[in-house]
Amino acid sequence: MSKRLLALSSLLVISVATQTVLAAESSGDDSHGLDPTVLVGIALMLLAAKVGGEIFERMQQPPVLGELLAGIVLGNLTLVGFYRFETLRTDIVIAALGQIGVILLLFEVGLESKLAEMLEVGWSSLFVAVSGVVVPFFLGWGVSAYFLPEESRLVHVFIGSVLCATSVGITARVLKDLGKLSLREARIILGAAVIDDVIGLLILALVVGSVTAAAAGTSISLAHIMWLAAKTVAFFLSAFVIGQYAVPPIFRGAGKFESRGILLVLSISFCFWLSWLATQFDLATIVGAFAAGLVLEEAHFKSFTDRGEHDLRELLEPVTSVLVPIFFVLMGIKVDLRVFARPQLLGFAFALTAAAIVGKQICSFAVAERGLNRLAIGLGMIPRGEVGLIVAGIGATLTLPNTSGVNEPVINSATFGAVVIMVIITTLVTPPLLKSALARKPASKRGSSPTR
Repeated sequence: MSKRLLALSSLLVISVATQTVLAAESSGDDSHGLDPTVLVGIALMLLAAKVGGEIFERMQQPPVLGELLAGIVLGNLTLVGFYRFETLRTDIVIAALGQIGVILLLFEVGLESKLAEMLEVGWSSLFVAVSGVVVPFFLGWGVSAYFLPEESRLVHVFIGSVLCATSVGITARVLKDLGKLSLREARIILGAAVIDDVIGLLILALVVGSVTAAAAGTSISLAHIMWLAAKTVAFFLSAFVIGQYAVPPIFRGAGKFESRGILLVLSISFCFWLSWLATQFDLATIVGAFAAGLVLEEAHFKSFTDRGEHDLRELLEPVTSVLVPIFFVLMGIKVDLRVFARPQLLGFAFALTAAAIVGKQICSFAVAERGLNRLAIGLGMIPRGEVGLIVAGIGATLTLPNTSGVNEPVINSATFGAVVIMVIITTLVTPPLLKSALARKPASKRGSSPTR
């Protein structure tokens, strides 16, 4: 299918969906307790996400960018006088579906990130991960403090936390497409990306706790921060203990059920339960979802796969294919292009992007081993992708009182737009730069066994 045909298909989809929306609104049928326009809106978001993702995938770019840009188009049709989709921005049903989608996405990321693999790649990944969190965090804080001097310190801290994590999925996809997964550098990159996701989630938990305390009028002390850190560590330790001792017998017992779908239902239920448990520790639900995926092992599914059932990742794919795009399209819908008419905001967006790129490139100097392609390691850590959007989306739901005592979002629409620009640029530049770095300077120790 050519790009021209894709474009025509997009126009046809939008045209048909628009007529459906108009018909649904005119009917006003709410006999089932759900506004029919919500169903049409979800259908339109899914179709737009798939068309956008297909276009970007054909351009050898991550489909998530197409989903995000599809949402930006839908959310800014008001600029041409079309207001039918404005309700998508604030509809609680769509918001709930998007939140479930992002919980399942972090669950998938956790399933792909094994603790043993994180430890296998040695000290280099740990050093790269720690520096890849600390440096971007303070650079983001500094950029925010310079461009947004009227905002509170917690806003600057939160923006710094947006820059911490690396998109494991995007980096892994690039290395796989290049056929470089066997390189020592690739193992360090992926190990560091996973570790700094964990550290980034810990920082997010601390920042969210601090913002919540400040919004409630509670003073934030060092003791309070230490208490939040202790609760975060306690949650992860609890999750690992549950995964080690409680989960295996539960899954073995469930394996005796003869009905199909038990593995998927049990796994998603465990994900949701651990996400709820995270909230009891004052953590974000995505922290619990990530931990749920991290503690589940292949051995837990053996009784199911032995009798011919699909792997859990394969079972999850149809579910996440529907729910995850809703989140990214919704993130795009919330971007107001009118804010980019302010030159100061564009300056903030590009400065934030520069901080994101430079911060991760600096972390390459933390590689403990000699003779490795440090440039490639630094470039592989650049993309923020879905993780940056998730953290920014959480910030958009939190509020802090301003100087007048009025609660305002920690991440307002203008700042969110700047974060979206940063995510798009860091995601787009990584594949060509990483490919060039690996080709220009052949890495040493190809395929060598990792240092333990």
